[in-house]
Amino acid sequence: MTKKAIQDLSSIRNIGISAHIDSGKTTLTERILFYTNRIHAIHEVRGKDGVGATMDSMELERERGITIASAATHTEWDDHFINIIDTPGHVDFTIEVERSLRVLDGAVLILCSVAGVQSQSITVDRQMRRYNVPCLAFVNKCDRSGANPARVADQLRERLGHNAVLMQIPIGLEADHVGVVDLVTMKAIYFEGDNGETLRYEEVPTELMPEAEARREAMLDAVSMFSEELMEAILEERVTEDLVHDAVKTGVLTRELTPVFLGSAYKNRGVQPLLDSIVRYLPNPTEVVNKAIRLDDESEFEVPCDPEASLLSLAFKLEVSPYGQLTYLRIYSGKLSKGDTITNVRTGNKVKVGRLARMHSNQMEEIEEAGAGDIVALFGIDCASGDTFTGGEIEATMTSIHVPEPVIKLAVKPKDNKASANMAKALARFTKEDPTFRSYQDEETQDTIIAGMGELHLEVYVERMKREFGADVETGAPQVAYRETMRDRVDYDYTHKKQTGGSGQYGRIVGKMGPSEEEDFEFINKVTGGNVPTEYIGAVEKGFKSCMAKGEYIGFPVVNLRFELNDGASHAVDSSDQAFQSAAKGAFREYYLKGRPVALEPVMSVSVEGPTEFQGDILGTLMQRRGMVVGTTEDGGFVRVDAEVPLAEMFGYATVLRSVTQGKAEFSMEFARYGTAPADVAEELREKWVAKRAAGEH
Repeated sequence: MTKKAIQDLSSIRNIGISAHIDSGKTTLTERILFYTNRIHAIHEVRGKDGVGATMDSMELERERGITIASAATHTEWDDHFINIIDTPGHVDFTIEVERSLRVLDGAVLILCSVAGVQSQSITVDRQMRRYNVPCLAFVNKCDRSGANPARVADQLRERLGHNAVLMQIPIGLEADHVGVVDLVTMKAIYFEGDNGETLRYEEVPTELMPEAEARREAMLDAVSMFSEELMEAILEERVTEDLVHDAVKTGVLTRELTPVFLGSAYKNRGVQPLLDSIVRYLPNPTEVVNKAIRLDDESEFEVPCDPEASLLSLAFKLEVSPYGQLTYLRIYSGKLSKGDTITNVRTGNKVKVGRLARMHSNQMEEIEEAGAGDIVALFGIDCASGDTFTGGEIEATMTSIHVPEPVIKLAVKPKDNKASANMAKALARFTKEDPTFRSYQDEETQDTIIAGMGELHLEVYVERMKREFGADVETGAPQVAYRETMRDRVDYDYTHKKQTGGSGQYGRIVGKMGPSEEEDFEFINKVTGGNVPTEYIGAVEKGFKSCMAKGEYIGFPVVNLRFELNDGASHAVDSSDQAFQSAAKGAFREYYLKGRPVALEPVMSVSVEGPTEFQGDILGTLMQRRGMVVGTTEDGGFVRVDAEVPLAEMFGYATVLRSVTQGKAEFSMEFARYGTAPADVAEELREKWVAKRAAGEH
């Protein structure tokens, strides 16, 4: 493996492997590594040997049989250098796909030949569009019962809007799947040997010839739209393989054509022709346009993929490794060598490159230098995900990564003091590593809250806290920020009198308190005749205001109250600011509960979007949560339901919504208003508050 920068940029391919969960991404990557002599034995994702796939290096990934973090590797095929990133399929780890696609030049979209286009295939496709990533499609699992690759290609056209073209047809399906017919060369390819490493080329079987000819004609028809030369050659019946390959590449680069390949990664069929196609059709770093933003005037400019230009690179992923913080870097222009000093554009800090490496899952190979178009890893550099590094000559930053907002929250509590310190370390690390993972302390409840993309997302981080940081934590739904207020207006008359040695405390106040239509806190001074001296009016207001922080009914902040001060009395010696503040607090404690207080709960404005076929299911999930539908709109097979739902009912909603809509619906929510909580909720909160006060915890 070369330790120098790769000089011929046309020989580099930076590709991602993306798909719906369980479509075979990691299994395909394992085969690619085997056929390119990167590994010498194949291990399965859920293999009985207990080793696990190479790219699933995290213990949790091997246990659960899923990919959690995207993993990078570097391999060679047909004199080309290929950087591969295997990304997770689960929607909870969507940021891993986002940041991988942001730095990749091309991608392989894997589809299951039985399930076809699934919910996460739609999400991944949307992400590819966002970053304008050209792709090939690989229809996997052709050995499975019910496999139908032609139907999957149709779904690609109908559901994802791709100009999908079959480049191969299968030789047998399900248990009879033994190979593929290449429609460009019109040869049958069989995969033999223990691991399908020997390719045998034969003539197309007679029984498949009519289908092969029809599919080839359809393929040439679609592909010729991207080459006038090929169009002429078809008319003159002098089509060559090179003409077809050139036309396909033109279509792929503009994202106007998606060639479809077939096989079964698990049964070792169809992987080598896919590798040939990756090298042949996906772009090299010089064939894609990358943009950066100047810091002085925020104007965009194209970044030339030139090793001789100024260094411009993007840290797209951070990871804790046995060697310290590992920073994955995509170099867009310039060169990076061991010992170089580079500048973090966001912080302005200059750092020295101590170690430079190419990654192979969780193993590393140290290199001396790397150039434009390459993906490398740095060690021991302090930065955040999405930081731009330059050589210091250029003041610019790469366009940022789209970070979706978290949709679910959990309260976490350490079980002991040791766990507390370790939990803080873990949270600091995870928030730096993953932009969709947030952590903060709730000002009202003092709970430590973690927020993420789904219950699995947070579950994995809680498990990682335990394993990687030794932080044993308990989790629970975070306390909802309830409020309370009064329903009725009451008259108060309260005297605060306290006599100790020396001067005592005295203050009497008379007035009304009750609900306010106008604002959270309203104080009206109607005192005449100086019974409450002017200098103590502010103290009364301050005393009442301090009572709003924690009410007497359920122990939550009080809102929408109006206090009127009509009369009172003072003492020449014993009256003071402190005495009148205490009088206001005493009046509140004594009279507040007489005004029939109510508990208020936060009501969220929830917007759910999904396919129209699931409209009834979506409405059902909202109704079960005391939701009130305020409107529905339909557009192009999709429906949007707007509703108001109490926040207390929204915990776990992401998982429920995904399960009833096969993962095809998504939702967003934001605070709308406070509404009266039901009597049973209020009663439960009241009981908890009374018990807390009795235990002296308030």
